[in-house]
Amino acid sequence: MYSAEPLLPFAENYLTYLYETHPTAAAVDGVHQYDDLLEDPNRTALEGQARELGGLVRRLAAIGKSGMTQTEQIDREMLTANIRARIFELEKVRSWERNPQRHAEALATSLAVQALFPYATMEERARRILSKLRQAPRLVDTARKTIQDPPGIFIKEGLISFNGVVEFIERDLPRALADLDDMHLLSDLADASMEAVAAIRGYTEHLRTEVAPTARGSFRLGRDHFDEKLDLEEGITLGADRLLAIAQRELRETQEEFRTVAGRLGGDIAAALKRVKEDHPADDGLVSTAQQQVTELAAFVERTGLVSVPGRDAPVVASTPPFYRWTFASLWAPGPFETRPLPTYYYLTGVDPAWTPERQERHLRDFHTGALWAISMHETYPGHFLHYQHVCHIESKLRKSSLLASIGFIEGWAHYGEQLMIEAGFGHKDDHLKFGQLAEALIRLARLVVGIRLHAEDMSVEQGMRFFRDEAFMEEESARREAERGTFDPGYVVYSAGKLMLLKLRADFEAKQQSRFSLKAFHDQLLGNGSVPFWMHRRLMLGSDPGAALA
Repeated sequence: MYSAEPLLPFAENYLTYLYETHPTAAAVDGVHQYDDLLEDPNRTALEGQARELGGLVRRLAAIGKSGMTQTEQIDREMLTANIRARIFELEKVRSWERNPQRHAEALATSLAVQALFPYATMEERARRILSKLRQAPRLVDTARKTIQDPPGIFIKEGLISFNGVVEFIERDLPRALADLDDMHLLSDLADASMEAVAAIRGYTEHLRTEVAPTARGSFRLGRDHFDEKLDLEEGITLGADRLLAIAQRELRETQEEFRTVAGRLGGDIAAALKRVKEDHPADDGLVSTAQQQVTELAAFVERTGLVSVPGRDAPVVASTPPFYRWTFASLWAPGPFETRPLPTYYYLTGVDPAWTPERQERHLRDFHTGALWAISMHETYPGHFLHYQHVCHIESKLRKSSLLASIGFIEGWAHYGEQLMIEAGFGHKDDHLKFGQLAEALIRLARLVVGIRLHAEDMSVEQGMRFFRDEAFMEEESARREAERGTFDPGYVVYSAGKLMLLKLRADFEAKQQSRFSLKAFHDQLLGNGSVPFWMHRRLMLGSDPGAALA
């Protein structure tokens, strides 16, 4: 017996439910009805969410396909997978009771969205920041009560993230609110900030002195959970062994191409890297160099017509805020549902003044000119920023919301964009740019190998570090950061997987279109589908029998 419930109202009600239970994610989407709230990550609330999501799966299953268009049927499958993935995270992965970093980033992101994006008056946003600061001790107390036997690496990353939140509250929030002239509100903000910081410092001390000495938890998902996660979130059903074989094949082929380009630069990989890495911006010139790159990349994309450019605004290039310094580079865009034009930020993580001069130099060497070009391509044009501009023009709320987006598609598109620009002739076939693009490709392929082996096998973080160092030719500190990230962000394997799936989709679509194929039309249609998983793109663009997404 089928329900009479239409799919569209169900989908909109589901989005509303997600916004209510994930107020920070709502703000990231540009939906501000819940901006006074922080998440409630206590055990009772989260276990209740798992039950509610189970009920939603059953309701969705009762909505019959009869009378649905092909697109509606595909949306129904996407909704089912999204709900099941959330249940899987809550019931099986259980990051909420294993990783204190999640609580830190929820607080940091919630505050940052209010501080960075002027979607409302400063006074209104300040009052919402005040509300969140007053709730921060409750969130921290929930973390203290909920986190059980976390892995040591999760404690380390949690401490870094919480310390970043403290720095953000003490340094960045006052700067963001510098023009606020309501003395009563400023006084309340100062009091709430002190209480939030005190709660955070109390918890970090608890982590250091009471939790860390006895921490024995494992960061590994395990093979079954790793496979299930990729299936539910990305529709990748190959299994860890087959995916690892593909990753190793691609890594070997990319290394060989890397050696060839190194030879054209006058030596083996080690010699070429040494010479290339000497050409990097100084720390105080990193942002301005990237800003110039963004301007040139935007002009090239428009001139060559690789893909439509829906807007004229460019991202603001800036240094990474303290709470997000575990990233090397990132893009922070306002939510796609924002109703007014707002700035987008392209962040680059410079050196830490506390580092030794030698370590500072090693960090900057990873921003050598070729690599920085590839990073800017990834984050801005034709990568994340251009993708974001297309998302803002999508009519479907489901396809527009970040809460149903595929990380594999988002990162796959941006990673593909690096290769696309070189293929299109950017830089006039300069081997330094090709070398940089291949260097970034090697890092992403190493992520795929290491991520699989960290979670589905028994690779250690130290072994992962050596793999990045030896196989992706990274500096040791950067290699360690990549290996450590793989423990708490197993999804970083999808950068390369997404790029490979996109390249296969392009080849399959071109074979179907034959003489009618247009690269720009392909890219525009792809981005117009929204940030959906590749299995969905294949159904939308290739029909009911789309073939394998990855081989």
